[in-house]
Amino acid sequence: MKIDELRALGVGELRKQLDSAHEELFNVRLRLATKQLTNHREILRLKKKIARIETILRERELGIRQA
Repeated sequence: MKIDELRALGVGELRKQLDSAHEELFNVRLRLATKQLTNHREILRLKKKIARIETILRERELGIRQA
């Protein structure tokens, strides 16, 4: 998802996306440990997605940007 699409989501939906991303990152790391991961860039992609979502949540918490 792009940043504009994430900003359009509500807080509840962002939290669901964040939980989903954390779970997916766990699964990717598990596949890496068992030598089943073919695309190592997937880890970086997920970390960036998590950081984007956390940034948007923090912005809303501080009142910097609203939905």
